[in-house]
Amino acid sequence: MSERTSEDLMLIERAQHGDKSALNELVRKYEVRAYQFAFRLTRNPEEASDVVAEAFVRVFNALPNFKGNSQFTTWLYRILTNCFLDLRKRESRRQTLPIDAGVQTDEGEMERQYEDPKGTPHDSLERNERGQRIEQALKKLPEYQQAMIMMYHAEQLSYEEISEALDLPIGTVKSRLNRARVSLRELLARDEELFRI
Repeated sequence: MSERTSEDLMLIERAQHGDKSALNELVRKYEVRAYQFAFRLTRNPEEASDVVAEAFVRVFNALPNFKGNSQFTTWLYRILTNCFLDLRKRESRRQTLPIDAGVQTDEGEMERQYEDPKGTPHDSLERNERGQRIEQALKKLPEYQQAMIMMYHAEQLSYEEISEALDLPIGTVKSRLNRARVSLRELLARDEELFRI
């Protein structure tokens, strides 16, 4: 048994008994070799990094079951290869079409039409206008109502989190938030065409 193999086995045994520094030492010892191997497989630096990261997560999870029947490097390369193959499987499941690919219909091939997810320039202008009106209306509310609306709708805090942050009972948070919404709705009612209230 080589010195490197016996050193690896000692590190593995320590890591299996919960010594995180031993696991970190194994990672440091093999991370460059693992990356070089993954890069040779992927020929892409980002994908190689992803493969290595996933492989070391799997090493961490499977280390308690490592019996030492093979060298650690052999086991690591097997895991890296499996991570690479899994990456390729995930990529092959994604259906991709060239952007200029046509669509086959009964009448023949048609050019593919794409809808802009942002909508038309008119939609964008209307969205901006709505945002400005909401901002103006919010400024007219008492500050505690502004804060509650921002916490709930912008920061997506739960009633419980708002209750804790403001040191208020949950029932009070719900009723004050409801009143704040009603006030905001009333301020925005004059822009009915913009908000369809």
